Amino acid sequence: MIDSRRLRTLQAVADHRTVTAAAAALYLTPSAVSQQIAALESEIGHRVLKRNGRGIQLTAVGKILLSHADAVLAQLERAEAELAAYTAGTAGEVTVASFATGIGLVVAPAVAALAERAPGLRVRVRDAEGDESLLMVLDGEADLAVGVDYRGAPRPDDQRLLRTPLYAEPFDAVLPAGHPLAAADRIALADLSGARWAGPYPGNPCHDVTVLACEYAGFEPQLEHYSDDFSAVVALVAAGDSVVAMVPRSALVGADGRGVVVRAVDGVTATRRVFAAVRSGVQGHPLVSPVLEALKEVAVGLDALRD
Repeated sequence: MIDSRRLRTLQAVADHRTVTAAAAALYLTPSAVSQQIAALESEIGHRVLKRNGRGIQLTAVGKILLSHADAVLAQLERAEAELAAYTAGTAGEVTVASFATGIGLVVAPAVAALAERAPGLRVRVRDAEGDESLLMVLDGEADLAVGVDYRGAPRPDDQRLLRTPLYAEPFDAVLPAGHPLAAADRIALADLSGARWAGPYPGNPCHDVTVLACEYAGFEPQLEHYSDDFSAVVALVAAGDSVVAMVPRSALVGADGRGVVVRAVDGVTATRRVFAAVRSGVQGHPLVSPVLEALKEVAVGLDALRD
């Protein structure tokens, strides 16, 4: 019989693409991960990994086994959820991973609501960029993620995760107060094609959203300044050095607006689509389900993000 722990190890190696990274995610040593994979290969009589340059990749057998591993581990999650529901557990802990503005916008209000509604439920929050939170859920470091799509993210049809849409928010253009377009009520993104830009680092989902929107508008943004902190991005625009930026609307709430103007963008614009994600089978857990419901209730009231 195949050991489910070894299937989990195979999943982690496939997700992280190196034994060292998988070991860190599983809180094991690289040697222990290698031993688990070797034991798995011995159990099934086939190699599941092969070298690919400096990294590793799944063999054909490894890919077949991984597809079954996803289903088996999801079913085990469902079994644990049903057992927890059977015992009617109402006290416990749920870990939520979210990017910073998501924490302020939906997670913190949901935590406040749950403090009254489910006093026995303790929610632990972890600040994680959108490209980190989904892997934290898959690795078991978090029970629920508030995240966004990004290049290289698990696909929406990935059966290991169940996604629940929360909200979508536009990115607004942030311009220096003296910019020639500052007097306009709305602007076209193409009008900023010759500008110098500030924005998040590559790898940050908001970087991808901005670059793709600019590509749709017919140009590639000339990024000169990088920061994952949008208050810093706004400050760079306010410096008056002819720098512009695209910033998610929620990230502008409470930002220092001195020296800048914020304008909505016409036509094809950048949009951040935010969702909650849990491992398949966990959604019915009596501790996770109330958190999901609270997040959805808070998200319904986010009218300020809509045009």
